[in-house]
Amino acid sequence: MRLRRIQIIVTVGFAATAIVFAGCGREKVEQQAKSQEETARVVEQPDMSAETPGETPGQGGQPTRLPRLVDLGKGTCIPCKKMAPILEELRKEYEGRAVVEVIDLRDDPGAAKEYGIRLIPTQIFYDAEGEEVLRHEGFMARDAIVAQLADIGVEPIDN
Repeated sequence: MRLRRIQIIVTVGFAATAIVFAGCGREKVEQQAKSQEETARVVEQPDMSAETPGETPGQGGQPTRLPRLVDLGKGTCIPCKKMAPILEELRKEYEGRAVVEVIDLRDDPGAAKEYGIRLIPTQIFYDAEGEEVLRHEGFMARDAIVAQLADIGVEPIDN
């Protein structure tokens, strides 16, 4: 009799646990669906007032696309801190000829998923047509960045 009572308690316990987990699972699925719907709305209705990265005004008012370097990291990681002054210098040096964009994942954590980041820092080079031509993970020296920009057609200014 006592063994039977224990079996019933255990069975009821498992059933209650399953009901609780099923409810949690349903809520999570509903949250994910809602999130995907919101993301789809954002993709369907882009903000046309924002300037498109990599475009500058060209002749006749038509935008001219520029090669682009996107660096993704966090201001707290040591390689990211070492690259910050290099990227700022390159941003100024290449202004009007290439876009150097730094995204701090502390401020924009969704960018990690958007760009498929596995390791920080990550540098992604895009040609003038917006096609990714190189992805580098970890610290990247100034000379290597300049060489890669030259490979996609952006020559440095001789000082």
